[in-house]
Amino acid sequence: MAQARRTTVSSVRIRRARPILGMLALCLGLCVVVQAAVAALPQVVGVRAGVNGSATRFVLDVSEPFDYRVFVLDDPFRVVIDLPEVEWDVPAQSEQVAAGLINGFRFGLFEPGHSRIVLDVSGPVSVKNAFILEPSASFGYRFVLDLVGSDEAGDGAVVQEASLLIQTTTFDVPISVVEGPPVPGVKPDPHKPVIVIDPGHGGVDPGAVGVSGIYEKDVVLDAARELKRQLEASGFYQVVLTRDSDVFLKLAERVEIARSNGADLFISVHADTIEDRSMRGAGVYTLSETASDDEAAELAAKENKADLIAGVDFVNVAYDPVTTNILIDLAQRETTNASSRFARVLTSELKQSVALRGNAHRFAGFRVLKAPDVPSVLVELGYMSNAGEEQNLLDVAYRREFMTAVARAIDAYFNGAGT
Repeated sequence: MAQARRTTVSSVRIRRARPILGMLALCLGLCVVVQAAVAALPQVVGVRAGVNGSATRFVLDVSEPFDYRVFVLDDPFRVVIDLPEVEWDVPAQSEQVAAGLINGFRFGLFEPGHSRIVLDVSGPVSVKNAFILEPSASFGYRFVLDLVGSDEAGDGAVVQEASLLIQTTTFDVPISVVEGPPVPGVKPDPHKPVIVIDPGHGGVDPGAVGVSGIYEKDVVLDAARELKRQLEASGFYQVVLTRDSDVFLKLAERVEIARSNGADLFISVHADTIEDRSMRGAGVYTLSETASDDEAAELAAKENKADLIAGVDFVNVAYDPVTTNILIDLAQRETTNASSRFARVLTSELKQSVALRGNAHRFAGFRVLKAPDVPSVLVELGYMSNAGEEQNLLDVAYRREFMTAVARAIDAYFNGAGT
């Protein structure tokens, strides 16, 4: 009987072999199709600008046509180009484009599936033409945008929108360039404090640019990941990053991520630049209606422009009033006091490991610190305008030491230090 049973099982396996192999082949084929579909993002392979008669022309060399939307904004004057998520494959040395009405531009992932280009322009402009050119003998597909001066400022309205509009013409001028979705977090462990770490800037908003050309958004993401690694390794905390890739987040979204995750502490990580390249040192900031000094006020004003830099029109964006219209005198006193207490503990720990700027704990009206129920600080890692400090921020060992001091401060804070 045992032999008969083995024979029966063997015969069943043989009979099922072909259907199974067929299904495997089908699945493999489908996987290849799915992989190809996922990988088939349009590519931007060149960017350039020039003056074409009375117009300033902006050109993207692209791998294929795509839908797009163009609109203009004022205060400051900008032109925004929205397009599907694309891969940027442009030479690194071509990262500055300025011609005619265009002073420069930024690019990056605005949200999953949606890339954005923001042109900084010298004054009010209007869109004369926007179209996609079909390939010619010398060029592949090109997205072309013609801008002309305008006596009227932009109002955020869509001025040009197209579904694969193809025109034929020629124009020669040779650019520039990045990429990432916010991490939603998981349900916090009720027994662990929730720490939300907010790497500043991201996507279409690069933040400050260091003396070597590095972007603040990249430096602070590396630092935030290191702090997350150390806190999670301790086993004492639930840690959430507002972003874990090169993606843009509105300031109000960063605050809401902290609140929706039930954060016990919110730490926004930044790096600064300043005209005086001899200046160096880390600093810690908390929220106040009145800035502690002119430098703090200037820094807050700069950081609060993050939404504008990414082409967000404040007039047309509906922010949650609980996070953006709140006045400091209505914030919970306990939250304000807790933020200051953590800032004092943090500066005390940092000075044992890194150089601090004078008057290391400062305060100003940072929009990203305005959660009414979450103790919040903004940490400036240092001045990227100082060559030596920029090198420190690029050094893995230095960032590890810096974040070890921050982790010590978090431990001390939750153990009652500073009360």
